[in-house]
Amino acid sequence: MKHILLFSLGVILFSCKQENKQETSKPESVTASKDGLIYPEETHFKSIQQVTFGGDNAEAYWSFDDKQLVFQSNFKDWGVGCDQMFLMNVGESFRESKPPMISTGMGRTTCAYFLPDNKSFVYGSTHAGDKFCPPVPLRKNGNYVWPVYDTFDIYVSDLEGNITGQLTDQPGYDAEATVSPQGDKIVFTSTRSGDLELYTMNIDGSDVQQITDELGYDGGAFFSPDGTKLIFRASRPKTEAAIKKYKDLLAEGLVEPTEMELFICNADGSDLRQLTRLGNANWSPFFHPSGEKILFSSNFEAERGFPFNLYMIDLDGKNLERITHGETFDAFPVFSNDGKKLAFSSNRNNGGGRDTNLFIAEWVD
Repeated sequence: MKHILLFSLGVILFSCKQENKQETSKPESVTASKDGLIYPEETHFKSIQQVTFGGDNAEAYWSFDDKQLVFQSNFKDWGVGCDQMFLMNVGESFRESKPPMISTGMGRTTCAYFLPDNKSFVYGSTHAGDKFCPPVPLRKNGNYVWPVYDTFDIYVSDLEGNITGQLTDQPGYDAEATVSPQGDKIVFTSTRSGDLELYTMNIDGSDVQQITDELGYDGGAFFSPDGTKLIFRASRPKTEAAIKKYKDLLAEGLVEPTEMELFICNADGSDLRQLTRLGNANWSPFFHPSGEKILFSSNFEAERGFPFNLYMIDLDGKNLERITHGETFDAFPVFSNDGKKLAFSSNRNNGGGRDTNLFIAEWVD
């Protein structure tokens, strides 16, 4: 998962911050925006639209023709008990209305992504294991954790919510599927090797290839615009104590996501290298339309785990730039295929509560 639970909790306390080896410039103070949507320092946003107005809403992914988005929400006013998938047309917002649900309404879902025909999508779901929402452990021995449900599998569905195929059936966790902009490959995370590794497959589920093989949670992967590279976030426990802790938690279906960095590799797993060395949690990366930069969320400048803001960095790890300037949470940045718009999730303009809503900004380079 990529992972909406992080911010529905409000303030999360993280472990001791590592020394930053990369630096970014930021203003001495953040000026509040007049309407709560765009801060004056957010110069890459020409305009912004708020799409949702309650609950936790995240991972909004564009159709290949940029006319629709699919996203996950747990908004109780929409009749769901945990994350389900919803569909929207670009330009719509849902202050008083409800978007159509396009998952089964059973189990918990995650990471829906359009297929090239714009008429179907892939997503992870636990519904085959249990029709009810699985429990959500949030802390283990006082530390924040993410659940990694072994009942997650990856399915294909049409836009009316009818499951038309199942792409994974291995024991364990299979989820976090995203599709190459070239329309030929899917990357996903699986525990089939005993660890949380990246795999690719054809869009029909054939030709499964393991991409990573180093101990740690490899996930949240996306292809570059030309389909030749992958960007993802990973934990890399190194000490004997950290390795034991990671393995013990994973045996219980849990991971601790407080120390993550970004990694990049070719689509076949070759030329793997670490992109960031910022400390704290660096995650939800996505390629800039040029293919030469990465947009991602991080709390590396935070002293107590928050805020999370969006940053941009070159593929060589240089020219780190802060993009958003909120005091709470911004994450899940996803560019439209034409590169003109950016969908992301944020706590901004939520009245000081815990709601995480979707926003669509016009992007300016």
